[in-house]
Amino acid sequence: MSQKIIPIVCSITGLAVIGSLLFVMAGAPPQELLAAKGGGKAVKPLEKAFPHSQKCKRCHLRVFEEWEASAQSRSIETAAFRVSLERFMASPKGKDGAMCFRCHAPHILEYPDHVSMFIKEVQSRDPQIDGVGCSQCHLIEKIDSEKRPPHPTFTLGKTVYGGYKKPVDNLAHQSVALKLYRSSQYCVTCHDVLPGVWKKGQIPDLLGAWQKTKAEKRGKTCQSCHMPEQFGESANGERNRKVANHSFPGRFGKVRADAVTLTVKTQVKGETSQVEVTVQSLVPHNLPLPHPGWSRVVLDLTILGKNLKKSYGEQRHYERVFGDQKGKETIYDFEAVKVLKDTVLKPEEKRVEIFTFPTPKDAPSMDVIVSMHYAEIHGPKDFIKAVEEQATLGRKDRAFRPVQIIKYKENIPLKK
Repeated sequence: MSQKIIPIVCSITGLAVIGSLLFVMAGAPPQELLAAKGGGKAVKPLEKAFPHSQKCKRCHLRVFEEWEASAQSRSIETAAFRVSLERFMASPKGKDGAMCFRCHAPHILEYPDHVSMFIKEVQSRDPQIDGVGCSQCHLIEKIDSEKRPPHPTFTLGKTVYGGYKKPVDNLAHQSVALKLYRSSQYCVTCHDVLPGVWKKGQIPDLLGAWQKTKAEKRGKTCQSCHMPEQFGESANGERNRKVANHSFPGRFGKVRADAVTLTVKTQVKGETSQVEVTVQSLVPHNLPLPHPGWSRVVLDLTILGKNLKKSYGEQRHYERVFGDQKGKETIYDFEAVKVLKDTVLKPEEKRVEIFTFPTPKDAPSMDVIVSMHYAEIHGPKDFIKAVEEQATLGRKDRAFRPVQIIKYKENIPLKK
């Protein structure tokens, strides 16, 4: 029996085994995917070296379905990525066409001469190759963390790697357990720095000081939250056991409900009232991660007065605002040379926010509503318009929907 394999580029820990029939080809791949040349010697065709995750589905249905619903499966498919890639290619840094793909489709490292093909696949809006799929994650044998960015080493063949200590023997591939797949360093490879974008020390890392957090010191790795353990089968028909979830919950998924706690204290002082909100981040990294550049978490205060009509509203934004060469704001990381504003919640940070506002008049009470949510995509009008035009569902695309993290509501009596 084979074990599961799943595509992951960020938090990857668990499944050590790639789908059975991983290397079985069904039909001929597009001509441009066939032969690659590298270092003067012939290289195994891309589609054979990195089989599509659909091949793994045959034996790893549960894992495939989890991955298919994840952000990883859409790493080269979203409208925002297409628009950003187009902007990047038109920039001075666009000469390094492989840069964006180092994390969005990391097998580019094995096929650097295929950059134009990768770009065409993205532009097609229906790529026939994976970005972050099963083989892109489970063929990594080691990571050189001394390099900036950390450099993964792929071992191409019939051996797949993962975190299961006792992988099940099968006829499709060999399975090898590596501690790497249960370490945060595996995920940090793509989630802490942007390759080739910034000079060392120019821009703060994306995650923050995650190594010094209580969670990391207690042995809680990225995978603990973003690949939570569950009980089920790895390969189809295999006995149930502890397996890793491959939907990679984060902004989307249940894990966000455990990201923060809110403590709210309200004081009515005559014509003026005050709400003190203590925000406690429970995550061992910056919240939100400031990549992409439009990432933003919003703390929202809404006051309802007489007849439940809104009498006051105010927001606080947690984000990192980048500046380009001319000092102007930019949402594109690759244009950034400095940070203009940084209000992201640092790892496990506690922050107190105080809101002062007019007490609602002629009302027996007021409703205090405090909520936090991931903001919808934002940025310059031309960027938003381009994303809307590129998205299959237009403004109904999930990029335009805020995602609630937590909400608090209390009714406060008012003195007559």
